[in-house]
Amino acid sequence: MTARVRVKLLRAGAQLPVRATEHASGFDLHACIEAPVAVGQVPVVVGTGLAFEVPPGFDAQVRPRSGLARRGVLSTFGTLDADYRGELMVTLYTTAPGISYTVEPGDRIAQLVITQLADVRIDAAEELGETARGSGGHGSTGR
Repeated sequence: MTARVRVKLLRAGAQLPVRATEHASGFDLHACIEAPVAVGQVPVVVGTGLAFEVPPGFDAQVRPRSGLARRGVLSTFGTLDADYRGELMVTLYTTAPGISYTVEPGDRIAQLVITQLADVRIDAAEELGETARGSGGHGSTGR
């Protein structure tokens, strides 16, 4: 059965998310703004003009677009919880001082990827099973 995500367009200029190609995993999110927004190293929040009803048991994540990332413009990863009904906002920033970018109304600014959540529970434990890696942390498995 296909899961349904309901989307409310909150204002003029809002666009439903769409997949750019048939097999794309993400749905493109568009800027719903009245005027251009300058993006630099200080994060800025850009509205999408959309509110979502994600079914319980599903995870909707905002992720960067590869085309913007190639130019040094990233969106922060974010999770759209199933009980949130406000506007989906996207935080954008550039990765270096010499990079500037301007978001125009209607620009594709991020992507939304929706997955089904695993049914898990978390239990406290006195001991954990042993592995070859053990407690080796950051960088412990190679370069």
